[in-house]
Amino acid sequence: MLDKSKNLIGKKIEEVKMLEQKPKEWKTELREHRNLILLSLFFLLIATVLNSITGNYVNGNGAVSVPDLILDHLPTLNLSLLFVYGITFIMLTFFIYPLFFKVKDLHMVISQLALLSLVRSFFVSLTHLSIPPNAIVYTAPVWFTILDFKNALFFSAHTAFPFLGFLLFRKEKIRFFFLAATIVMALTVLFMHVHYSIDVFAALFITYGSYKLGSWLFSRINHY
Repeated sequence: MLDKSKNLIGKKIEEVKMLEQKPKEWKTELREHRNLILLSLFFLLIATVLNSITGNYVNGNGAVSVPDLILDHLPTLNLSLLFVYGITFIMLTFFIYPLFFKVKDLHMVISQLALLSLVRSFFVSLTHLSIPPNAIVYTAPVWFTILDFKNALFFSAHTAFPFLGFLLFRKEKIRFFFLAATIVMALTVLFMHVHYSIDVFAALFITYGSYKLGSWLFSRINHY
């Protein structure tokens, strides 16, 4: 019994030491990858600016709505809270999880998001459609509307961004959260009729292509 007690105490001491060591390791990894993280944030800033430019461009150009086989058979539901605050929570998780649990991969996560945003800006600039006529008119805080453009439809960012999280963290348990979030967000934009069905389905394929391109490109950059 005495030996068992000593072993338990020893294990507890080791666990405490490991817990004390983790913050130091986190700070070390953050310091080691600081330049790459700053570079990826700059890349994301560029992507955000281009996203704003293309969003204003399509909003300022004439556009028409078109029929959609799936939307024609879906009821219109007001899911504004999910649309605004659901995606906000998802994106916060997208950044917070690697920041605290996979800090050495944080720059890669940010870079992948920036690349996907650039790809989406390109497609948005080519596709001039207006939202379906029976779309839910939602109200959102100023911080949300800054990057929210009504006619920036193809492809759905609400579907693409959580799906990118699923691809990036596919070996982690959190992948289930991002997979569920992808489905929920896809259904949200469809039931609100703020996206066409092609915007949602195409988002999955384009996001996967962007992810594969980013994996190849950024791995080569890191290698050099």
